Formats: sequence, structure tokens, C-alpha cells
Amino acid sequence: MTHPPAAPGAPPHHTVDGPDTAPPLLLGPSLGTTGAVWDPQLPALAERFRVVRWDLPGHGGTPAAETTTVPVLARRVLDLADALGIDRFGYAGISLGGAVGAWLAAHHPERITSLTLICSSARFGEPAGWHDRAALVREAGLGPVADTTAGRWFTPAFAGSPQAVALVDTLRRTVAPTGYAACCDALAGFDLRDGLARITAPTLVVAGRA
Repeated sequence: MTHPPAAPGAPPHHTVDGPDTAPPLLLGPSLGTTGAVWDPQLPALAERFRVVRWDLPGHGGTPAAETTTVPVLARRVLDLADALGIDRFGYAGISLGGAVGAWLAAHHPERITSLTLICSSARFGEPAGWHDRAALVREAGLGPVADTTAGRWFTPAFAGSPQAVALVDTLRRTVAPTGYAACCDALAGFDLRDGLARITAPTLVVAGRA
């Protein structure tokens, strides 16, 4: 079930799939993607879970925000869970979506039953690089970033595949520069290294060499 675009200040735009009585699983996307990034996994997950996919600010159906932080994004995810009547839930997220889940698990452990972090981190490198990318997008739009995204996201052998092309096309068509830049600033300001020990939920960390 796809819900209408979220209003400013409301919980993020989201879709819900799977049985209403199944254990809830919230899925967070990466910067530059929408909840559709989970489409390949959805049929299998929706057999066992009530799957809730949400969109970042300025991505998909969620309105753009001039600024945001990982704690603010996490608060909106909790607002979404509350609005859906979900108390405790499993959470999986990619990159920035994973950072949101890690922050929730560290600061609201009573809400998280399990955590999966995919290509994510407790800190995403030096802040200057993210601030520079945010400034570029605010000045020149998403074109320059989209032109180099395939090289950052995919191996050369996969970059020309239909799946890879579709993901880059999503970035060009469904992401607002303002929201993308705000999320870059959120990544720049994120540092959970001192809080990792507070995560008590069973956690799976997934990363790839290539």
C-alpha cells in the first residue's frame, strides 16, 4: 500500500506491504534512493513481515527540508511507527538509512528488536567532503552528482546493468536537490562511534569489498 505524499513536519512518505499481523520491519533507504531500492527483496520479506519502507526528505514522496540531522530523521521514523501503531520493530537500513537505525538502536533500544546495517557506518568520513557535495548540489543541481554516481555505487561490470541504470535514473527524476543537500549535511554531522556500545539489539552488519 502506497500512501499519499507526506506534508511538511509529518511522518515521512511510506509504503506498507505484507500481513498486518506479521512482525513489523522498517526499511531505510540510502542517500539518493527511495524505498524502491528495496524492491528486489520485498516479495520475500513481505511473506514474513509487515514491511514499512520510508523516504528521506526530498526523496520520493517526502517533502524536501532545508536542513536535517540523523536524530531528526530518526525522530520522524519513530513518529511514523507510532502513527502506524507499531511499538517494537525490526529495522534494516542502507548507508544513511542504516545510520538512522543505528541511532535509534543506541538511543531508543526499547523500540528495536533487531538491526541490520548495510553499507553503513558510525561515521561517514570527514565532514568537509559532504559539505562540499551539498554546496555543489545547491549551486548546480543533481546533474554533476548523478553523472558520477554509478562509479561510486557500482562495480564497472554492474554499472551498465538495467538495475544500476534504474537506480541512477531514480536519483535524477525523484530527488530534490534541497533534500539531497540536507541529507549530505546530516551525513557530515553524524558520529555514533562513542554510542555504539549502547546498541543491544541483535545486529547484522553487511558490507562489500567491491
